[in-house]
Amino acid sequence: VSRDDAASHQKFAEKYSLPFPLLSDPHAEFLRAIGSYGPKTLYGKTTEGVKRQTFLIDPSGRLVKSWLAVKVDGHADAVAAAIEKDLKAKEQA
Repeated sequence: VSRDDAASHQKFAEKYSLPFPLLSDPHAEFLRAIGSYGPKTLYGKTTEGVKRQTFLIDPSGRLVKSWLAVKVDGHADAVAAAIEKDLKAKEQA
């Protein structure tokens, strides 16, 4: 979810052939409701904006895992590992 408008999301999705929808929240209403918009500090300066967070939600809508303070390095691997772990757990159930 980002504050970018739906048209920019559509262009991005088409450019990268994404097989899923991107969510737009230009007024940050949803982002505020889930705690993903508000004060944040970068290089010692506090500003208000979208916080870099990731939420892994399964097809049934269940929150599997959340990362509330994302660092870019290694994050994609951590998300992929969590997806794999969740898939294996479902196979064993």
